Amino acid sequence: MKVLNLCILLFLLFNSLLLGDDENLEKYISDNKIEQFNYDYKKNEVESSKLGKSWISPINLKYNYSKSNPYDNKQTKISYGVDIDQPIFKSGGIYYAIKFAEASKIYSDYSTNIIKRKLVKDAISLLMQIKQMDLKIIKQNLQIKNSEINLAQKKEDYLNGQLDSGYLDNAIIERNIVIQALYDIETNKERLISKFQAISDISYANAFIPKLKLITQGEFLNHNIVLNKSQSEIDKNRYYKDVIVAKYLPSLSLIAGYNWQESKNQQFIPGGVSSTINTDFYSYGFRISLPLNINTFSDIESSKVDYLKSKLVVQDKKRELKAIFEQVMQNIENIDKKKKLSVENRDIYEKLLEDTKELFSAGYKTKHDVKLLQNSVYIQKNDIEIFEIDKQLELLNLYEMYKSEV
Repeated sequence: MKVLNLCILLFLLFNSLLLGDDENLEKYISDNKIEQFNYDYKKNEVESSKLGKSWISPINLKYNYSKSNPYDNKQTKISYGVDIDQPIFKSGGIYYAIKFAEASKIYSDYSTNIIKRKLVKDAISLLMQIKQMDLKIIKQNLQIKNSEINLAQKKEDYLNGQLDSGYLDNAIIERNIVIQALYDIETNKERLISKFQAISDISYANAFIPKLKLITQGEFLNHNIVLNKSQSEIDKNRYYKDVIVAKYLPSLSLIAGYNWQESKNQQFIPGGVSSTINTDFYSYGFRISLPLNINTFSDIESSKVDYLKSKLVVQDKKRELKAIFEQVMQNIENIDKKKKLSVENRDIYEKLLEDTKELFSAGYKTKHDVKLLQNSVYIQKNDIEIFEIDKQLELLNLYEMYKSEV
């Protein structure tokens, strides 16, 4: 049992990992998945850059080559040009387009963070459950030993004529049930290991799991990445609304162009052929425009509705997160009750064990009685640690969305 106690003690040495540190979190998921997330962040950056430059008009390059033979005269014509039509003032539209791009990147990064955080949470949850299965296997082996002691006692009483065969049958059935339960636990552990290895490169046997602490509802809401995502959507939709409004306001554009043309053997009139002619010219100026569209107000109203809805979504999300927090706290309270009951049972078994040892020394109890109570004490201690992991699993539901500032 000293070895058993040492195993439990080593298991309880959780690594003091701060779940707000993304670099530490990344070690729980595979390098391949980390690289995929890095590409997602890179894409968010590129898409934001595209949006931020969307107000810049393209430069149009033109080239034309043609050949013809009217009046049996071969004629060629070559031309090329450059045209620019660039808005330089769009009633604030340029500014809002840039701000919308920045807000979109923040929103997209939060979306990626949430997906990444969920995967990390799954990895840690699987790791906790695997460690919990180790404790359950230890507990089940103790229960098997107790069932074997009980069977030995029933067999002895049956052979001495103190019990009928029905009690012996029940003892055999009880032993079979606890052994089969051990096989089920071992199967579940292997299933958890397989899921863990699918998303992580580290060895589950050597991995430490974080020791999570209780946080307040205020901390949970103030550092909540899900809520932050909803709040960033407000900014994104507000700037998009402003972009739409500016689209229907006056805009000032700079227009410029340069064209070059070469014509050979052009026959302008029958019987006369021109020589080679080269021409080039440029143009520049300004244009003020005001689009009139029948859907203007509908388009603006639609973007305004999205903006107003996003503000309501934040309030609704806060309510949802508060409900999640309260449910987790309620679950933890119930787990604490179970843990307290196991502590009380442990104390009872320890007192009984102490008394039984004295009776055994006096010859009133058997070695089986002492061993049975010793195992029962260890079973209750094991239950206490199993319930502690249940608490950690509940807290993990909060830490999945919680990111402390470090």
